[in-house]
Amino acid sequence: MTPLKLLSFLAQVCAVLAGLLLTAITLVTCLSLIGRNTTGQTLVGDYELTAVVAGAAVALFMPWCQIQREHIIVDFFTARMPAGVNAMLDRFGALVLGVVMGLLAWRTGIGALSAHSTQTTTMMLGFPEWIAYTAMVPPLALTAVIALVQSFSSVPTQEQGQ
Repeated sequence: MTPLKLLSFLAQVCAVLAGLLLTAITLVTCLSLIGRNTTGQTLVGDYELTAVVAGAAVALFMPWCQIQREHIIVDFFTARMPAGVNAMLDRFGALVLGVVMGLLAWRTGIGALSAHSTQTTTMMLGFPEWIAYTAMVPPLALTAVIALVQSFSSVPTQEQGQ
């Protein structure tokens, strides 16, 4: 398996996990709403669970978005430039994104260690916050690796016929 195929596979796994997490939290939210509207009972901490899961899901979707090169691109000034210039700008953008995602992974990891050492938890459920931070580190790091590989590889961009 080539490195690019491995990265693509890992990105797909992350996206599937994100989808499963969002499906599960949607079901929890539906159960809470049904309970609230029928019996007056609600699931305690459903908002906290939604926040924790949504944060993890966003991070888990990032590698897939990057491997597909589907981040939002504002090309107002570059739309009429030659393909070579756009390819260079795409690589530079991938490099910047890779560095930023690497920094985010690093700082999120530091945040996880800090939350673990202070034993911070959510208010209603007492869910350890370090778990949410820790879940975000691998996909952020994977996004950084994918972006850096894209910035230094000779794989064509979508505009050049990926």
